[in-house]
Amino acid sequence: MDGGNGRRDPLTVDAPFGGLPGSGTGRPFVGAVLTGGASRRMGRDKALLEVDGRAMAVTVTRALLAAGASEVVAVGGDAEGLSAVGLAVVSDRYPGEGPLGGIVTALGHFAPRDMPVVVLACDLPAASAANVSATVSAVPASPERAPVVAVPLEADRRQWMHACWTPEAGVLMSAAFSAGERAAWRAAEASIASGLRIVEVRGLLSAGFRDVDQPDDLPGDLRAGDR
Repeated sequence: MDGGNGRRDPLTVDAPFGGLPGSGTGRPFVGAVLTGGASRRMGRDKALLEVDGRAMAVTVTRALLAAGASEVVAVGGDAEGLSAVGLAVVSDRYPGEGPLGGIVTALGHFAPRDMPVVVLACDLPAASAANVSATVSAVPASPERAPVVAVPLEADRRQWMHACWTPEAGVLMSAAFSAGERAAWRAAEASIASGLRIVEVRGLLSAGFRDVDQPDDLPGDLRAGDR
């Protein structure tokens, strides 16, 4: 996961759930799963790769829904395959341009809904509803409609592929992307000068951030399998 090193006085909060499974934040939000990656190191489409009998993109979608998301879409990738496993698919506006393009696509897609958007990578086989709930809850209520992103901290690294963005933050991310930035953490850091507030969330469930990038990251019975 992209961890970015630059920090400028972020607000840091502790997860409110005390390590117990979450069942929803009570705060309206929507979700997106980034499914458009090339999966070069894995050698096959990670979004549709089954772990414990379920495509990873489906596992991540279920975590978002369990946390209370009113709608979840998959962004980019194999639209036919993703639809076949029951996911709603949105075409990536910037295919091949990396995760930031998918984040910008997700935030633009949900802009009319005017609510926070949680964007997760597809390769999180232990994605946690509790982690999602805590991340959404960390976004402060702001009558000024300030641009905010809540991003978990795991081992002192910001987990940018597991973040909650306000609609106003989407405008800044789109501007950074249009200016040529392609890394989510650098786009966020560059947007601080334009008013973006970064909220770091501590104390979440570590397993929920363990991603699968290559065959060696898979459970042993799947490394040579044909799922």
